[in-house]
Amino acid sequence: MSHPAFCGISGLHLGELAAELGPWWEARCESGRHERREGVRLREAGAGPKYGLVFVDRLLVTLVHLRTGLTYKALGMIYEVGSSTISRAICEVRPLLAAHGFAIPDRPVVRLRTLEDVFAYAEAEDTTLRIDGVETQVRGPQAGRPGRRAFVSGKRMQNTIKTTTVSDEQGRTLWSGAEWPDRMHDQTAVRTEGITEQFRRHPAVKAVVDDGYRGLANEFPGQVSAPPPQAEGSRRRHRAADRTVRLARAQTPPVLPAHLRRARQRRTPPVAPAPAVHPTP
Repeated sequence: MSHPAFCGISGLHLGELAAELGPWWEARCESGRHERREGVRLREAGAGPKYGLVFVDRLLVTLVHLRTGLTYKALGMIYEVGSSTISRAICEVRPLLAAHGFAIPDRPVVRLRTLEDVFAYAEAEDTTLRIDGVETQVRGPQAGRPGRRAFVSGKRMQNTIKTTTVSDEQGRTLWSGAEWPDRMHDQTAVRTEGITEQFRRHPAVKAVVDDGYRGLANEFPGQVSAPPPQAEGSRRRHRAADRTVRLARAQTPPVLPAHLRRARQRRTPPVAPAPAVHPTP
C-alpha cells in the first residue's frame, strides 16, 4: 500500500510526512484520553488496549482512500480490521493533513493552509483558479437521524458528501473545503465557506467554474467565468429526449435468461382458441 500508485507519494515523502504528523496525532490522542479520564495518567505509558493500526498504517489508509476511493470495507479486508477502525483512522488523520497544508511542486517551501493563503497566492502569482465540487460516497446516516435525506444525491442516487476543491491551471489541488451534505447546492456551499468574501477582498483573482456556480459568475462577472447558458429551445429538446429515454426504459420488458424463459413457457397454460361467433339470422 505504500507504493506511489496507491498512496500517490514517494517513500521518502511518506517518511517525512509520518515524522511530521506523528507527534501531532499522538498529542491529540493524549488530549482526548486526558478529557475522558478527567485527570492525569494513572498507569504507565503504553498500558491498556493496543491500537489496531499504527500511525503509519493510518496515514497510508487515509492517503489510499483519498487517492483511489477504496471503500472502508475493502481497506479493512486488506489490513484485517473492521470498517469502523478504518473510518475512525481516516477521521483522525484527515484534519492533520488539512492543517499540514497543500504544497506547490515548484515551491516546496510554500504551503497553503487556509483559503486566505490560496487567494493571496493566486493574486501574487497571477494564477487562474479552478473551483469545483467533489462528491464522495459515504455510509448513510442512521435511520431516524435528523437531516438523513440531505446526504442522498439525486444525481448519483447514493449517500454522498460534497467537498469544494480549488486547484490551479495545471490541476494541482490548492485547497479542499469543508464537507457538506450532497443536497446542498454548489452555490450555497461556496457562500458558506466564504469564497465569495475572498473574491471581494482580492478583486484581481480570476477563476473558472462550471454551470453549478453560475450565480457566482453573475455576481462577479469580471472575475469568475462560467459556460454560457443554454438556449431555452435546447434545454427543452434535452428534457424531451431524456423523457423519451426514460419512457422507453420503463416500457421495455426485462430480458430473462434462457432457462427462466423456458421455465415460464412450461408453466404457462396453453391458450384455448376463441369460439367461433356465428351471426344471428
